[in-house]
Amino acid sequence: MPPLRIGQLARLAKVSVQTLRFYERKGLLPKPPRGASGYREYAADAIGMVKFIKRAQELGFSLREIKELLALRKVPRATCGDVVVVAQRKIEEMEQKISDLRAMQTALSQLLADCKGQAPITQCPIIEALAGASESDSPSQKTQNCS
Repeated sequence: MPPLRIGQLARLAKVSVQTLRFYERKGLLPKPPRGASGYREYAADAIGMVKFIKRAQELGFSLREIKELLALRKVPRATCGDVVVVAQRKIEEMEQKISDLRAMQTALSQLLADCKGQAPITQCPIIEALAGASESDSPSQKTQNCS
Protein backbone atom coordinates (compact mmCIF):
# COMPACT_ATOMS: atom_id res chain seq x y z
CA MET A 1 0.00 0.00 0.00
CA PRO A 2 1.43 3.42 -0.87
CA PRO A 3 1.92 5.96 1.92
CA LEU A 4 -1.23 7.62 3.19
CA ARG A 5 -1.76 11.32 3.44
CA ILE A 6 -3.32 12.69 6.61
CA GLY A 7 -6.80 13.04 5.09
CA GLN A 8 -6.74 9.46 3.83
CA LEU A 9 -5.59 8.14 7.20
CA ALA A 10 -8.27 10.16 8.98
CA ARG A 11 -10.96 8.77 6.70
CA LEU A 12 -9.77 5.16 7.01
CA ALA A 13 -9.35 5.36 10.79
CA LYS A 14 -12.66 7.26 11.17
CA VAL A 15 -11.20 10.24 13.01
CA SER A 16 -10.64 13.87 12.09
CA VAL A 17 -7.43 15.33 10.75
CA GLN A 18 -7.27 17.43 13.92
CA THR A 19 -7.38 14.24 16.00
CA LEU A 20 -4.38 12.86 14.13
CA ARG A 21 -2.43 16.07 14.63
CA PHE A 22 -3.36 16.01 18.33
CA TYR A 23 -2.14 12.41 18.67
CA GLU A 24 1.13 13.43 17.05
CA ARG A 25 1.58 16.38 19.42
CA LYS A 26 0.90 14.11 22.40
CA GLY A 27 3.41 11.52 21.17
CA LEU A 28 0.83 8.77 20.67
CA LEU A 29 1.32 8.69 16.94
CA PRO A 30 4.85 9.07 15.61
CA LYS A 31 5.42 12.05 13.36
CA PRO A 32 5.50 10.66 9.84
CA PRO A 33 8.10 11.57 7.28
CA ARG A 34 7.13 14.16 4.74
CA GLY A 35 7.21 13.51 1.04
CA ALA A 36 8.83 15.76 -1.56
CA SER A 37 5.55 17.70 -1.68
CA GLY A 38 5.77 18.42 2.06
CA TYR A 39 2.72 16.30 2.91
CA ARG A 40 2.84 13.84 5.79
CA GLU A 41 3.16 10.28 4.55
CA TYR A 42 1.83 7.64 6.93
CA ALA A 43 2.51 3.93 6.69
CA ALA A 44 -0.53 1.65 6.41
CA ASP A 45 0.02 0.37 9.98
CA ALA A 46 -0.92 3.85 11.25
CA ILE A 47 -4.57 2.92 10.67
CA GLY A 48 -4.37 0.14 13.25
CA MET A 49 -2.50 2.36 15.68
CA VAL A 50 -5.15 5.09 15.48
CA LYS A 51 -7.93 2.53 15.92
CA PHE A 52 -6.06 1.11 18.94
CA ILE A 53 -5.87 4.58 20.49
CA LYS A 54 -9.57 5.28 19.88
CA ARG A 55 -10.65 1.90 21.30
CA ALA A 56 -8.49 2.40 24.38
CA GLN A 57 -10.09 5.81 24.89
CA GLU A 58 -13.55 4.25 24.59
CA LEU A 59 -12.58 1.86 27.39
CA GLY A 60 -11.64 4.81 29.60
CA PHE A 61 -7.87 4.83 29.28
CA SER A 62 -6.25 8.26 29.51
CA LEU A 63 -3.80 9.43 26.89
CA ARG A 64 -0.97 8.82 29.36
CA GLU A 65 -2.15 5.24 29.89
CA ILE A 66 -2.53 4.69 26.16
CA LYS A 67 1.01 5.93 25.66
CA GLU A 68 2.11 3.41 28.29
CA LEU A 69 0.27 0.60 26.48
CA LEU A 70 1.76 1.61 23.14
CA ALA A 71 5.22 1.66 24.69
CA LEU A 72 4.70 -1.85 26.08
CA ARG A 73 4.02 -3.10 22.55
CA LYS A 74 7.58 -2.12 21.64
CA VAL A 75 9.28 -3.81 24.61
CA PRO A 76 10.50 -7.25 23.49
CA ARG A 77 10.37 -8.71 27.03
CA ALA A 78 6.94 -7.26 27.86
CA THR A 79 4.20 -9.76 28.64
CA CYS A 80 0.45 -9.81 28.91
CA GLY A 81 1.05 -9.51 32.64
CA ASP A 82 2.39 -6.00 32.09
CA VAL A 83 -0.81 -5.07 30.30
CA VAL A 84 -2.90 -6.71 33.03
CA VAL A 85 -1.26 -4.40 35.59
CA VAL A 86 -2.29 -1.34 33.57
CA ALA A 87 -5.82 -2.67 33.01
CA GLN A 88 -6.28 -3.62 36.66
CA ARG A 89 -5.11 -0.18 37.76
CA LYS A 90 -7.72 1.33 35.39
CA ILE A 91 -10.47 -0.88 36.83
CA GLU A 92 -9.54 0.19 40.38
CA GLU A 93 -9.66 3.83 39.30
CA MET A 94 -13.09 3.27 37.73
CA GLU A 95 -14.37 1.54 40.86
CA GLN A 96 -13.24 4.53 42.95
CA LYS A 97 -15.00 6.92 40.58
CA ILE A 98 -18.18 4.83 40.75
CA SER A 99 -17.99 4.88 44.55
CA ASP A 100 -17.49 8.66 44.53
CA LEU A 101 -20.45 9.11 42.16
CA ARG A 102 -22.66 6.96 44.39
CA ALA A 103 -21.68 9.05 47.42
CA MET A 104 -22.49 12.24 45.51
CA GLN A 105 -25.83 10.77 44.43
CA THR A 106 -26.67 9.84 48.02
CA ALA A 107 -25.76 13.31 49.30
CA LEU A 108 -27.80 15.03 46.60
CA SER A 109 -30.75 12.68 47.15
CA GLN A 110 -30.69 13.54 50.86
CA LEU A 111 -30.71 17.25 50.05
CA LEU A 112 -33.67 16.71 47.73
CA ALA A 113 -35.49 14.73 50.41
CA ASP A 114 -34.95 17.62 52.84
CA CYS A 115 -36.55 20.16 50.51
CA LYS A 116 -40.11 20.24 49.25
CA GLY A 117 -39.37 23.19 46.99
CA GLN A 118 -41.83 25.64 48.55
CA ALA A 119 -39.58 27.98 50.57
CA PRO A 120 -37.97 31.16 49.26
CA ILE A 121 -34.58 30.65 47.63
CA THR A 122 -32.88 32.36 50.59
CA GLN A 123 -34.01 29.45 52.81
CA CYS A 124 -33.33 26.59 50.42
CA PRO A 125 -31.27 23.86 52.13
CA ILE A 126 -29.79 22.76 48.82
CA ILE A 127 -28.43 26.26 48.16
CA GLU A 128 -27.29 26.51 51.79
CA ALA A 129 -25.46 23.18 51.55
CA LEU A 130 -23.78 24.18 48.31
CA ALA A 131 -22.76 27.50 49.84
CA GLY A 132 -21.22 25.68 52.81
CA ALA A 133 -23.89 26.49 55.39
CA SER A 134 -23.20 25.49 58.97
CA GLU A 135 -23.35 21.74 59.49
CA SER A 136 -24.73 22.37 62.98
CA ASP A 137 -28.16 23.00 61.45
CA SER A 138 -30.27 19.96 62.06
CA PRO A 139 -31.94 18.22 59.13
CA SER A 140 -35.35 18.97 60.66
CA GLN A 141 -34.55 22.69 60.75
CA LYS A 142 -33.53 22.57 57.08
CA THR A 143 -36.70 20.69 56.16
CA GLN A 144 -38.74 23.17 58.18
CA ASN A 145 -37.10 26.04 56.26
CA CYS A 146 -37.95 24.53 52.89
CA SER A 147 -41.51 23.40 53.60
